[in-house]
Amino acid sequence: MSKTVLITGGTGMIGSRLTTLLLEKGYEVSYLSRKKEPVTHVKVYKWDVAKGIIEEEALAKADYLIHLAGAGIADQRWTPARQQEIITSRTQSIELIARHLQGRPYKLKAFVSSSATGFYGANTGDIRLTEETHSGTDFLSHVTRSWENASELIHNVGIRTTKLRVGVVLSTQGGALPKIAAPIRWGVGSPLGSGKQWVSWIHIEDLCKMYIEALENEKWSGIYNAVAPTPVTNEDLTSQIAAVLKRPLWLPNVPSFALKILFGQMADVVLGSNYVVNDRIAKTTDFTYSFESVSAALQDLLKS
Repeated sequence: MSKTVLITGGTGMIGSRLTTLLLEKGYEVSYLSRKKEPVTHVKVYKWDVAKGIIEEEALAKADYLIHLAGAGIADQRWTPARQQEIITSRTQSIELIARHLQGRPYKLKAFVSSSATGFYGANTGDIRLTEETHSGTDFLSHVTRSWENASELIHNVGIRTTKLRVGVVLSTQGGALPKIAAPIRWGVGSPLGSGKQWVSWIHIEDLCKMYIEALENEKWSGIYNAVAPTPVTNEDLTSQIAAVLKRPLWLPNVPSFALKILFGQMADVVLGSNYVVNDRIAKTTDFTYSFESVSAALQDLLKS
C-alpha cells in the first residue's frame, strides 16, 4: 500500500509543488486545512487551531507529516498583533498536533517542519552561518526559535524530527522572485539598499526534493540549512535576473531609507544580509542539487 503524507499549509507555494512531486512518486497526500475545500487527488481534513480541534483520522492514517503552515512573514506590516499571529500560527499548530498524538495510536514515521534562516537574525552581514551558529536576538530569530522549540514536542512523542531552515525560495509561483523580476521586466528594476547584502537562496525543486529526502531517509534528523551551495548578493541576483530577461538595469539602487519608510520594520527582510551555508547537507548526506548556481536556477525559472 502507498504511504500517506499529511501536510499542513499544503495549498501554499511550497506545499502545492511538493504535493505534485509526492503524488508523482506514488504517495497519497492529505491536508490539514482551516477550510474543507476539495483539492484534486488530495484528502482534506479540517482543523481549527484556535479551538484545539483536529480530525482524528488525519493523524491516524498518516505515515509522514510535513508542517508548512504559518502566517506569511512579509505579507503585512509587523504590527504587534501581526507579530503575535506570525508566531502563534507556527507554534500553536504544532502544539495541537503533539497533544493529539500523546496517548493515542499512530503510525507516523517522521515529522519534517519548516523553519527559516531568519533563525540567525535578519542582518548578520558577511558572517558564515552554519547549523551550529547561535540564534540572533531580533524578531525573526524569536519566531524561528519558537517554531523550532515547538517542533521538539513532536520529537518528544518519539517521532524522528527534521527541521529545514529554509532560505529565499526561488519560484515563479510566489515568494521573492516575481516581486524582484516584475520591475525589471518593466525596465525600472534595481538592486535594493547597498545591493551588497547576501541572499541565501534555493530553487523550489531542490527544496521539495529535500522535504522528500527528509521523509524517506532515516538518517535525516535534526536541523539542516535548506539553501543552495552558492549564496549571492542582492546586486548579483538582480543583475542575473536582468540578464536572463534581457532587460537593462537603468536606475540607481533603491535607498534603504525609502524601503524603511515603505515597509517599516519589515524592511529588514530585504535589507538584511545572511551568508548561510549548507554544511550538514554537504557533509552528512548524499543529497544532489539540481540547481547549484543561481544562474542555472534563473534560466530554468525565467527562460520562457
